[in-house]
Amino acid sequence: MPVGAYAVASDTGRRRRRNEDNYVVAPPLFAVADGMGGAQAGEVASRLAASVLEGGDSDGLDGPERIDALIQEANRRIYDRASTDPAASGMGTTMTVALVDGMTVAIGHVGDSRAYLVRGEHMEQLTEDHSLVNELLKSGRLSEEEAHVHPQRSVITRAVGTDPDVDVDGFTIEAEEGDVFLLCSDGLTDMVSDEEILELVHEHRDDLDKAVKSLVTAANRGGGEDNITAVAFRIAAEAPAANLEDTVAMPALTMDGDEPDEQTREQVQEPEPAVPAADARRVRLVLLGLILLLIVAGVVIWGLSR
Repeated sequence: MPVGAYAVASDTGRRRRRNEDNYVVAPPLFAVADGMGGAQAGEVASRLAASVLEGGDSDGLDGPERIDALIQEANRRIYDRASTDPAASGMGTTMTVALVDGMTVAIGHVGDSRAYLVRGEHMEQLTEDHSLVNELLKSGRLSEEEAHVHPQRSVITRAVGTDPDVDVDGFTIEAEEGDVFLLCSDGLTDMVSDEEILELVHEHRDDLDKAVKSLVTAANRGGGEDNITAVAFRIAAEAPAANLEDTVAMPALTMDGDEPDEQTREQVQEPEPAVPAADARRVRLVLLGLILLLIVAGVVIWGLSR
């Protein structure tokens, strides 16, 4: 499988009480879903979407067709739940899905979560936001600067589960070895500029766990106004082979699986040297001399007492 490494980080952020984001990391399938709705409905919607991706049957379809079928099934389940449960009325979710097939990556997208491609020193936004602000931006009624601070920048124009049918943006990307794909919710992109996202991913492209964690940290540092989720995976032409040079020594373990304390570790690693044989003989001679002196002293004392 050409997925060489992958990682995910998700955080509630600094302003929200619960995390309504959900994600799927099940190579070769990756996804981010950002739920919306009153009470806990957003969390329910994104969780339903994730469950469809994790266990859904797409009838042997490949690429964009498979993703479209899965998103349509998620739309049906969420819409049915919202129609029958008053507490979930109006709920929906974004979905941004990536499916790796050889060196081809298929993308399916609804809403304002995003997919990015980092190739070399450059990053490209692969998906288009289905949002009010993006519509205003495309029509020229907003500038880039105004879009970043617009009070309705979280209003989306397309979501999964809000209508009986949903229009899915689907396409494929021909990947290259070393490409890093990033899927994320708008809790990241509203708080962190594309330039900083590229800088952090590029800096940690060999350690994707550090990359996604640093992105979440940057979003919280920028205000953390929404839930934050980042999923990253790197393309490798071949599965990485085992490398003996990468093997590291593991510390000794106690019987209960805990690491020994420092004193125990020092005793294991640096045992006391054995006492030389010559020194042992000298010790025995000294002890024998002391014993003889005690015997003589005892005899003398016994004689004087008679």
